[in-house]
Amino acid sequence: MDKQEFTEILQSKFKIVRTEAGYTQDAMSHTIGLSKKTLVQIEKERILPNWTTCVSLCALFRDSEVLTNIFGGDPLELTQVLSRGSAIYPNYDKENVYWETLESNNGYKMEFNKTNSIYRVLNANNQPVHASYIEREIRTYFERKSNR
Repeated sequence: MDKQEFTEILQSKFKIVRTEAGYTQDAMSHTIGLSKKTLVQIEKERILPNWTTCVSLCALFRDSEVLTNIFGGDPLELTQVLSRGSAIYPNYDKENVYWETLESNNGYKMEFNKTNSIYRVLNANNQPVHASYIEREIRTYFERKSNR
């Protein structure tokens, strides 16, 4: 697959990804950084999204089942390979300095980032599974997942 084919596939799935995420055209255009008019043109397959828009879609909606199924895995990983020739995986061990563990239960951890004020929940494999600026949202998610 090359960038052109990748872009054409994303163009044909833009609306499906938006509706899967429950976004209106206004919300999606704001999130991706497009005008609503441009988004409508992409969804009607009148214009191709540019590369930056494709990367934004894959980064912001990397949890999309539609994108995962179409590309056979993490869409952001594929964008890195198409752009850079390889995928680079961050070393999360260096993050410990920024994150403070607020609670732990049944293998789950709720953490707070002291630099950017994001809360997140990690699973038993120490992988982030949910993040938000809203503490109440994270606490609810943490309690539900950790059976508190």
